[in-house]
Amino acid sequence: MEKKSKSDDHSYVIHPEYKSKFRPGPAKEIIKDVLQTKLEKEQYNPDKTPILIKQVADDIKDRLKEMHWDRYKIMVQVSIGEQRGQGVRMGSRCFWDADTDSFASDTFSNESLFCVATAYGVYHY
Repeated sequence: MEKKSKSDDHSYVIHPEYKSKFRPGPAKEIIKDVLQTKLEKEQYNPDKTPILIKQVADDIKDRLKEMHWDRYKIMVQVSIGEQRGQGVRMGSRCFWDADTDSFASDTFSNESLFCVATAYGVYHY
């Protein structure tokens, strides 16, 4: 009987290795850094806000992709509003695998605006 080599075996990975999982801690630090860098000196302007939101979301996504979480779909949601002393609550619901998928979120505010950014890491089977 012939012995099979490892290259003959099919590999169907349905869970990432522990070291390759999406990590909320480092992701939150990246989000915090991007928000601080991009929004520190910004003033709220409703005409510029859509462009600013896209730039912030793209920067977060690009930085998270540098972490090389293979087979993870990275999604970023950013909301910016005018700071008027009001309270804001945001929530989200997701249907996912709690063993492999996760998220990280952070907020930023200055005298003029507030921002909430959330990044989701969803594993592709």
